[in-house]
Amino acid sequence: MKKSMVLYGLLVLMIAASASAMALRPTHRIADEGQKVDLERMIPKQFGDWSAIEQSSGQIVNPQQTEALNAIYTQLLSRTYVNAKGETVMLSIAYGSDQSDAKALHYPEVCYPAQGFQVLSNQPSAISTDFGDIRVKRLQTVMGNRSEPLIYWSTVGDKVVVGGKETKLEQLRYGFKGQIPDGLLFRVSSVTNEAESGYINQQNFVRDLLAASNPADRSKLAGLNQLAKKS
Repeated sequence: MKKSMVLYGLLVLMIAASASAMALRPTHRIADEGQKVDLERMIPKQFGDWSAIEQSSGQIVNPQQTEALNAIYTQLLSRTYVNAKGETVMLSIAYGSDQSDAKALHYPEVCYPAQGFQVLSNQPSAISTDFGDIRVKRLQTVMGNRSEPLIYWSTVGDKVVVGGKETKLEQLRYGFKGQIPDGLLFRVSSVTNEAESGYINQQNFVRDLLAASNPADRSKLAGLNQLAKKS
């Protein structure tokens, strides 16, 4: 009799724990609020000194095949831009309307080696803009004769996060409010043997793009909510 009561008590506790977990599971997606994210609209094909050009197949590195990409991301945008000096920057943005653990973004440190690249360096950095600083990572990658320095950052909601710990904390912050955040990975890269020159072009590209963006898009792309700094 006593053993049966103990087992019954454990069963009740297990059911209660399961019910509590279900109750605490976020259900409201912030992506469903307000204006929908539309990368094609948000990223103009011409701005500042930059114009989009036709890109050759395989020029921009993507982390998986199309089927896998569609399972992880809601939208993907890949373009190559050139300025009046003939300098090119490749842009890749992956947006996910559900930034839960099950559909986390895949980062260049993982997807570049998966396609045969070596990551020679991986350093934290920042891009200074008229609207505030963006914390980023700078990677130097190489595969055979192709040298590709790149800069990237990721967001959860409207906040830039760096590393798994920050990402998890931000996901939990939304989760405690019953919300599922969206997020994106923003990457710019160049095929060049001059890594520092590539980084400079990429930073100039980012500054020009954000200057051409409206405040809501700028906040979604880079977590920048400030007005332009006065010169």
